[in-house]
Amino acid sequence: VIAVASLIFSISLLPQIYHGFKNKIGPINFLTSVPTFLALYVMAFVYVTLTLYYAAFTTFLTGTGWLLLFLQRWLYNKKNKI
Repeated sequence: VIAVASLIFSISLLPQIYHGFKNKIGPINFLTSVPTFLALYVMAFVYVTLTLYYAAFTTFLTGTGWLLLFLQRWLYNKKNKI
């Protein structure tokens, strides 16, 4: 159940990630993306220690999606300030 829910979360991030890359914008705030991707990576580690490997993998994917949203915000805002 955890793995399926996390997979749904990962898939639901794809349109936002695509929109950011396509339009060269980073619409997600740092105060949203940073704690979210860090917490998801910690949760993935905890799932590994509990031998919940599928849940760990899908949670890691979701964390990586949030990391990409963070990077979009950082990179595109940096370019816009120049």
